[in-house]
Amino acid sequence: MSAGMSLPARLVAPHPDVAPLPHAVTFDNGTRLLRGVPYAARDGVRPLELDLWLPRTARAGAAPLVLFVHGGAWLRGRRDDMGFRFREWSPGPMARIAAEGFAVACADYRLSGEAVFPAPLDDLASVLRWLTLRSAELGVDTGRTVVWGESAGAHLASLLALTHTSPPLAAAVVWYGPSDLTTPRGGFSPDSPASPEAGLLGGAPAELCDQARAASPLFRVHSGAPSFLVMHGAADTMVSRAHSEELAAALEKAGVPVGLRLVPGADHGWAGLSDGQVEEIFTRSLRFARESVS
Repeated sequence: MSAGMSLPARLVAPHPDVAPLPHAVTFDNGTRLLRGVPYAARDGVRPLELDLWLPRTARAGAAPLVLFVHGGAWLRGRRDDMGFRFREWSPGPMARIAAEGFAVACADYRLSGEAVFPAPLDDLASVLRWLTLRSAELGVDTGRTVVWGESAGAHLASLLALTHTSPPLAAAVVWYGPSDLTTPRGGFSPDSPASPEAGLLGGAPAELCDQARAASPLFRVHSGAPSFLVMHGAADTMVSRAHSEELAAALEKAGVPVGLRLVPGADHGWAGLSDGQVEEIFTRSLRFARESVS
């Protein structure tokens, strides 16, 4: 750092756009992990970081990207957590995706106790901006991005796929995510100021009609959207399966390639399924991601 800089300027950490990358951990299969990489600096907010798995260096060309978005009702969650059914996997799901030739980014986003919508969606767009900016040194092709989310993360993944244009996404994997914040379904009421959806918006959805529609993937569907794989437990007691059914129907009506699978006997987070059934859901989702960037 220049000796001519003031002490306050020296104390500030380098901006993520130019900060040195952390050292990568390399695993036996050649995949690498960069953990806790800052991707955005926002005043008054904790550092926003991502973990980045990279495939083995022997593969030619830049790697396609899976951007994973965690759940947690928009108010909690850990960036690399795919849900309780995957926490005992070894190797974990992100490592498995990387072993298939993808770069995998798992990113923090501002939670509802920190900022209201569209803050988390803006953060995910910033992830793609940062990865695109640093793509040459990372070996990542953000022009072949599949966004993959579960629960609240699936809601944000859907919105990102439907709204992000530079670069446009290749596909979205959506697991049991809300798609409409304006209509009562299951235990959700848009009149309640105490729901997770109200926390996301900063007030009861019924009182914030424009914001609720803007935050609802169902109302953001358009003919130019990327392909979707939508999966939902048929017995989900936390997020009604109607969210996925109606989103898939709207995508199909708009001419967007979409596959909908309602999984018999599955509750939220794939509760109620056998280990083999959960493995099949993951494998099918990964196969869809691979086919979408081929």
